[in-house]
Amino acid sequence: MQLKERVRNILLEPKHEWEVIAGEDTGIGALYRGYIVPLAAIGPVALLVRFSFMGGGMSGGGHLQSSPWSGLGQAVLAFALNMAAVFVLALLVDVLAPTFGGRKNSVQALKVAAYASTPGWIASVFVLVPILTILALVAGSYGLYLLYLGLPPVMGAPRERALGYTVVVVIAVVLVYIVMGLVAGMVMPPMMPSGPVH
Repeated sequence: MQLKERVRNILLEPKHEWEVIAGEDTGIGALYRGYIVPLAAIGPVALLVRFSFMGGGMSGGGHLQSSPWSGLGQAVLAFALNMAAVFVLALLVDVLAPTFGGRKNSVQALKVAAYASTPGWIASVFVLVPILTILALVAGSYGLYLLYLGLPPVMGAPRERALGYTVVVVIAVVLVYIVMGLVAGMVMPPMMPSGPVH
């Protein structure tokens, strides 16, 4: 299936699309090359543009500007964190499957992680306009709903246990994201304010 068609279907017709996804014979490499890498790159590219070429606004009227090399470093780190996040989400979905009556299957778990991440990846383009960044958070919330819908058909979990499965996965992912955020904060170079924007 084409990338654009899959994105549209998972966002607009998720119940039907999860059934299609569950039956697809997709390899891990193909999933990364054809779906995960292109979508996970949206936010990092937007970050590169914003901080290297447009600068970033600060509360109080300041302005953050980093060099193109620093912006590139931030984009590379953000992309690496996206790759780590989808891997960890897939791992958690797979490991927790038997606990909630599902079947362990690393490929199916990666499908769930990748396709449930779609709204967040697409909406990460909003980092270009700081005031719209909240929309990326809203889109990420829709990803939780996609996760809930996808676990039963793709991982074979009973529908009545999908909510518990989703909640446990989300709690685990939040903890992982907190750790990843702390790591990113230690690794990313600070950006210096350049004064008020006129």
